[in-house]
Amino acid sequence: MNDIVAETPVHSFAPGGRRRHRKAKQSGTGVRRAIVLALALPVTSAALAGPSAFAAEKGIGTTAKDTTAGRTLDADDQQLVVNLEARVADPRLGSEVSGVVLDSESDTTLWDHNGATALMPASNTKLATATAALTVLGPNHTFTTKVVYGNGTLTVVGGGDRTLTSADLAELAKTAVAGLKAAGLTSVKVAVDDSLFGAPTLANGWNTGYYPDSVAPVRALVVDGHGVQDTSIDAGQVFAQQLTAAGVTVDGAVTRAEASPSDVPVARHRSAALSAIVHKMIKVSDNNIAETLLRMTALGAGRPATFEDGTDVVRKVLSLRYGVSLDNFEIHDGSGLSRANRIPAATLAEILELLTESRYSATLGSILDGLPVSGEAGSTLGPEWGRFDDVNSRCAVGKVHAKTGTLTGAIALSGLTQGKDGKWKVFSFIENNSTANPNDIKDAMDGLAATVNGCWA
Repeated sequence: MNDIVAETPVHSFAPGGRRRHRKAKQSGTGVRRAIVLALALPVTSAALAGPSAFAAEKGIGTTAKDTTAGRTLDADDQQLVVNLEARVADPRLGSEVSGVVLDSESDTTLWDHNGATALMPASNTKLATATAALTVLGPNHTFTTKVVYGNGTLTVVGGGDRTLTSADLAELAKTAVAGLKAAGLTSVKVAVDDSLFGAPTLANGWNTGYYPDSVAPVRALVVDGHGVQDTSIDAGQVFAQQLTAAGVTVDGAVTRAEASPSDVPVARHRSAALSAIVHKMIKVSDNNIAETLLRMTALGAGRPATFEDGTDVVRKVLSLRYGVSLDNFEIHDGSGLSRANRIPAATLAEILELLTESRYSATLGSILDGLPVSGEAGSTLGPEWGRFDDVNSRCAVGKVHAKTGTLTGAIALSGLTQGKDGKWKVFSFIENNSTANPNDIKDAMDGLAATVNGCWA
């Protein structure tokens, strides 16, 4: 069922060698102009960097990058390479496994094992989605849900807020009821307008079995993250129930209709800042938020809200804004559910390395802050998922910050940790098509992260 991707090395990632990539990133003015012209992106102050809370606390991004052509690995790094070479051969990981470890301080590649091989990355795709969303929209961006009135109908207009709650709808209903009663109206029809996005479609690499548990059909209106086939009608029904409870009669069933420009604004709700939404998406690996953000990112770049346009914007942001290598990079969705996605570990490591640079922390800091921490309850690296709980990896609890990824036939772990030498390391590990038990594969991968940390010596 899974595709087999041949190894195609395109970079020199020799241990200790400085990476030849991100040239565009070094000429900020030119890159900024190029991406604005290519995507019609707004140039905002969000792109100006100041240390995020996490970066400041951990000392990330405060040291200038080394500009030498290479360096001799110190004793700790030499041992790290020896250990990784031995442990990546763990039979639980299978034969299709890739990995990269970068030294953030010196901007060098410490270890590379098939790092340019494009493998199915699962939810590690969300790192690319989040980077593009924060860059295009800005970390302070909010999403607005509106209620308008016209021709005897209250219409709830979806604005792409995947975090809208029933309590938020209740506030909208309360305001709407007050307006109706002031106008002497006791009954109303209810409609929903989710025309911000087109009709839901399947991404390349998706199947209908994903609906609605793994991901709901992507619409611009949803309440309480309900996993249902029609989230917009569902939200309208919740709103209608709230009107009824407040003494207003709702005539007929909730319908779908586009609001008229002549409709009267009644109430609005603004979401939390995008930075908080991205933090949540990364922490719990929320597929629905990721797919909504992909569409809102496309719209923010002046493109249609589709899988194709959203992923094209992601590619342009990574390459034009940040100079990330897209060799062998292929994505078809925002969440990583697509079995057609292919991303090299080297590319994921480059994306994560951006988080170590203080000039990007004002824009991308919520990704860094949102990375699950090894052993953190309520995250995808928590004990409830059986992570970092065996004899080899338990020593790294609280020391690894990483994004998980899990699909049938694909497990990934990409993040940051301080090495034995106290220096921050960026790593990415991906395996495809191992026949081992998924929990055993995760234990082996956690062991690799503990190796990078140096606690498993």
